[in-house]
Amino acid sequence: MTRPIFVLNGPNLNRLGTREPHIYGTATLADVEALCREALPDRPIDFRQTNHEGQLVEWVQEAIDGADAIVINPAAYSFTSIALLDALKMFPGPIIEVHISNIHRREAHYHRSYVSLAATGVIAGLGPDGYVFALKAAEKILSRR
Repeated sequence: MTRPIFVLNGPNLNRLGTREPHIYGTATLADVEALCREALPDRPIDFRQTNHEGQLVEWVQEAIDGADAIVINPAAYSFTSIALLDALKMFPGPIIEVHISNIHRREAHYHRSYVSLAATGVIAGLGPDGYVFALKAAEKILSRR
């Protein structure tokens, strides 16, 4: 049975399209979700967003038993959340970390992601298309298992 890929989004991503469009572009989170569903039309996608760290941790824990892969844009929690890192380390499948902007071209506090320590791979700076590449990478990894 094919289980979903969880696409998890952290704080302030609900404001995509209006939040700092010079950095994040004008696509909304709904646009990103549509891209994700178009990228893998035969795979269930469980697309979620929260502004709350604990909720993100709970969704990762839910994915442990109910998802084949995680694509995650943890936003600010990338750089602050050891709780999220600990939850991700328990996930047995591929984890692809996504950032819309190139975090390495930004201020120094964006250069070290705790989530990267658990991620199978990281995609940064490719805008919303990064989600598509992340989903396709996760699907390819899953097909090799």
